[in-house]
Amino acid sequence: MSKQEVIISHQLEESLKQAVDKCPHDKLFILTDEHTQLYCYPLIGEFPYLKDAISICIGVEDVHKNLETLAYVWTQLGEKGGTRHSLMINLGGGMVTDLGGFAAATFKRGIKMINIPTTLLAMVDASVGGKTGINFNGLKNEIGSFAPADCVLIDCDFLKSLDHKNILSGYAEMLKHGLISNEKHWSELVTFDMDKIDYKQLQNLVAESVQVKEKVVEQDPFEKSIRKALNFGHTIGHAFESFALEKERPVLHGYAVAWGMVCELYFSHLKVGFPKDKLRQTIQFIKENYGKLEFTCKDYDRLYEFMKHDKKNVADGKVNFTLLGEIGDVHINQTATQDEIYDMLDFYCETL
Repeated sequence: MSKQEVIISHQLEESLKQAVDKCPHDKLFILTDEHTQLYCYPLIGEFPYLKDAISICIGVEDVHKNLETLAYVWTQLGEKGGTRHSLMINLGGGMVTDLGGFAAATFKRGIKMINIPTTLLAMVDASVGGKTGINFNGLKNEIGSFAPADCVLIDCDFLKSLDHKNILSGYAEMLKHGLISNEKHWSELVTFDMDKIDYKQLQNLVAESVQVKEKVVEQDPFEKSIRKALNFGHTIGHAFESFALEKERPVLHGYAVAWGMVCELYFSHLKVGFPKDKLRQTIQFIKENYGKLEFTCKDYDRLYEFMKHDKKNVADGKVNFTLLGEIGDVHINQTATQDEIYDMLDFYCETL
């Protein structure tokens, strides 16, 4: 998998022009959702080199990250003259970059694409690393491919119009990057004031977070080994997300990951000795900022069923986890029994 270029931009018009110039094309498409069409497209729509761009707009939020929307994007590309020499800019959050990336990777066997993430979650997670895809059959990201964008352009000015809950959603992935990297970065993250956001400091933290992910992806682009570090918090987090969706009270991805990290840090403490003081400090940060997903022990069986469908699991059906012995000390391919998983869920319910 080719290495994608990630640009931390301080001058959006110039940075995007450089990215577009590096991708010769016959037609230029810009994919947005209904929110980014309204709030973000105006920030780039007047750039002279985008005057002939063809806009494709899709529905908002994860409920539209499906086969029907994907087919709509393919149809629009075809009907509006897209060829294998076209270029698509994905302007939006993780849903847009995931679905748009998969559409670009598969239309005419693949066209060039640029990701411009407009949410914090997309900046530090979805748009970087080459994973694309859609939800299918009730499961998160069940269908997809590894297809890195030719360029990812990150500009934190987009975040000034983002609501606080979506800032927190992306920040959970940054907290994960701190936990799997080094104590200094983790400490900066758990002491950052989320109530009075310093956007200049946040841009620096975003840049560091992206570097953590890039370094991991470069070592293991297809998730055969160390890239599984990026799944910390996600085994249970994805189950929480799917459970909430099934109950028709969907939660933001980062919130589910934050709650998943509570469980998986506890299991890390039990299995590989993650320090109790850092466990408490991280959980306290999550408790103060993310609240709690409500469920009871009657829901454990359903949550366990969701975990058994996780893509990281091995053939014998065991649930696979990434655990931490210390901050930055990653243990991949750890498994848990059903009783151990229920113990993690007990801890979650008692702690949050």
